[in-house]
Amino acid sequence: MCRWAAYLGEPVFLEDIVTSPCHSLIAQSHHALEGKTATNGDGFGIAWYGARDEPGRYRDVLPAWSDCNLKSLCGQISSPLFLAHVRASTSGATSRDNCHPFVSGRWSFMHNGQIGGFERVRRRLEASLPDHLYEQRHGSTDSELIFLLMMAEGLASDPQGAASRAVSRVIEASEHAMIEPDLKLTAAFSDGERLYAIRYATSGHVPTLYAGTLRGGTGRCLVSEPFDRSDPSFEAIPAASFVEVTDRNVLVRPFEPQQARALEMSA
Repeated sequence: MCRWAAYLGEPVFLEDIVTSPCHSLIAQSHHALEGKTATNGDGFGIAWYGARDEPGRYRDVLPAWSDCNLKSLCGQISSPLFLAHVRASTSGATSRDNCHPFVSGRWSFMHNGQIGGFERVRRRLEASLPDHLYEQRHGSTDSELIFLLMMAEGLASDPQGAASRAVSRVIEASEHAMIEPDLKLTAAFSDGERLYAIRYATSGHVPTLYAGTLRGGTGRCLVSEPFDRSDPSFEAIPAASFVEVTDRNVLVRPFEPQQARALEMSA
């Protein structure tokens, strides 16, 4: 699967999480300790917020540890809110369009997990998207599709409800295909003001998620694995949780699927 890290707080250089710590995201890309695979070399990406509403983004298909541009950018870009991801492919080719984070308007999204039996439910789920969101589907991953389903379910006005309804839609598609739902969803997403995350699975192992602070208390982090494993501030987020991070606190609420609404096809 994948490894990711997200930050919200006072502006810091991306290198403070992505490249510099002893167990940075780049370190996790070639030696993850809590993932299904130790190596996450099928591309990487970062999305960061600054003076504009929409995030900047840099993605490539190279392993994160071998891209010299990534280290240079992380040493020059500071941001109060960013998402960073290293990929271990579970669906979709190794291409730039399949690298996280995905972006739609001011929203950014990244994911660790998968939709089990994706090829048997993909067509039904894609067909349920309104036209204006289907046109934004540039890659072939289940992750991007989950993000667009959340957008269709009202992410802009109701983040937790939209995520819950998108999960329900995936479960319904699996049941329609007569396969046991097997969704693993540890994801982070943001509108440029707040940071959200989900840790959920329909059954079995749930990909890891931790919340903590940067040393010195400059901001809050959500991560697949702590990037400083000696830092006691990092705490595991329970399974079946929805997380909302603001500049003041971290709120953790129960998460479960709720009935998906009927989506209308529109241009």
